[in-house]
Amino acid sequence: MSGVWFRVVCIVTVAFPRAGVIELVDVTKVFQDPQGNDVVAVEGLSLQVNADETVALIGTSGCGKTTTMKLINRLIEPTRGCVRVDGTDVAEWNAIQLRRRTGYVTQSGGLFPHMTVAENVGLLCQLEGWQRRKIEARVRELLELVNLPSDEFASRYPKELSGGQQQRVGVARALALDPYRILMDEPFGALDPITRDQIHEEFLQLKRRVHKTIVLVTHDMVEAFKLADRVALMRSGGIVQVGTEQDFRKRPANAFVDEFLRSHLTSGGDA
Repeated sequence: MSGVWFRVVCIVTVAFPRAGVIELVDVTKVFQDPQGNDVVAVEGLSLQVNADETVALIGTSGCGKTTTMKLINRLIEPTRGCVRVDGTDVAEWNAIQLRRRTGYVTQSGGLFPHMTVAENVGLLCQLEGWQRRKIEARVRELLELVNLPSDEFASRYPKELSGGQQQRVGVARALALDPYRILMDEPFGALDPITRDQIHEEFLQLKRRVHKTIVLVTHDMVEAFKLADRVALMRSGGIVQVGTEQDFRKRPANAFVDEFLRSHLTSGGDA
């Protein structure tokens, strides 16, 4: 009897997605311009991001990358199709709870200028009603995690930080409630090349430590290949190809993919 029970439990466990899985199934998003004309931002898009996986969305300007990100976080609703998080349609989630359980990092870090670093990082914990000592301990832990010692940085204001330090604070805040998912919209695009390379290495180290599902929007193919487990190349609101760096280099899906690689990767034997 115990053997039968064990097999049933295994089947039931496999049937449910692991926490952190993000699925977009045949999703279309149509906006209206000021004249009332339909503008298709995303069309027939399907993508699954597995637990603990980093997927980079990349493509030309206006291809639907940021719209896709906003659909995951329910900042906008799909016109057609389904977006699921942890196996549940996001329309069934409480929007505030969904966003608090999904870390979000923007290009500028999105820090509140009138708040200290500690206040920025601990904001969501405060909104969740945590006790002060617990918030302080969590802030210290997170600042150490992103290489910003609390004794030195907690009382500073955003204007007193470099661009790279602001991004680190933004990442720390995104991790505050220990979410399964993190959405990152062009998080490193405004940094100078030297700082960006350093932040890339820190990001890879952080990924290995925190084990989060990450969707990363970028315009840089080198960055996408370096930071992501898989890359989704978008065009005109749809996905042209999804795969690893080797998939793109060895088996480009079509002429557009091949040309995109040639134009976005540096010469010198890599492209």
